[in-house]
Amino acid sequence: MKRTETDQLELPLRFRQQQAVGRAHLALEGTLVSYTIKRSRRRSAISILVDEEGVRVGAPWHATHNAIERLLQKHAGWVLRKLEEWQVRRVAARRWTDGELLMHFGEPLTLKLADEGDAVGLKAPHLIVRADVSSRVARQVQEWLHAQALQYFQQRVAHYCTRFGIDSTPSVLLSNARTRWGSCHTSGRIHLNWRLVQMPMRLIDYVVAHEVAHLIEMNHSPRFWRAVGNVVPDYAALRKELRRDGYRYLVV
Repeated sequence: MKRTETDQLELPLRFRQQQAVGRAHLALEGTLVSYTIKRSRRRSAISILVDEEGVRVGAPWHATHNAIERLLQKHAGWVLRKLEEWQVRRVAARRWTDGELLMHFGEPLTLKLADEGDAVGLKAPHLIVRADVSSRVARQVQEWLHAQALQYFQQRVAHYCTRFGIDSTPSVLLSNARTRWGSCHTSGRIHLNWRLVQMPMRLIDYVVAHEVAHLIEMNHSPRFWRAVGNVVPDYAALRKELRRDGYRYLVV
């Protein structure tokens, strides 16, 4: 029988047998761990990442499942320790009721609901919100934090552009990225994670200075770090503090 031709282009069978992204489970030192496998034809080695989304394995397209499991078993102690650390870091679910803790530029605020007044008003140590349902409180608080973040970020980006001798101030956009505090694009746009507004100003300023420095050095070369050090001399200590303690401020 003559085979009918179609316009569809199908992958050879050997490629269809593997998925680019998949899920698997493995017992590590008696603990059942679920993990995501992401395969790539560009990747030459297996890597393991543990973050707020769990365990993620990057693997070459033809890496065997046994090879992936052997690497996970080899680093079982590290994987379990990191999972425990992220469990501690995980933000507790918000109830958006009276008395809940919020953070604003590194300082604690207590949520207080009101029947009248402005939609959101800051009267430290309280953030007063007029709302009648919890979902509306959540939206109003986050919108207020977004506005606070954008205003401060724009001011600090302009400040560090001046410090670096950059004539034009780039556009500043808020980011909701899960694994990145900021990014600088070759077009000149700077994206900053709105959740930074919960952190002390010294940490925010380090991130801002870092991204503005990319406007003159789009890399992490020694020249880039020298530029950062010229305007933020203690950047190494701030970078370490951000990595070690940044999650403590992220309550929203």
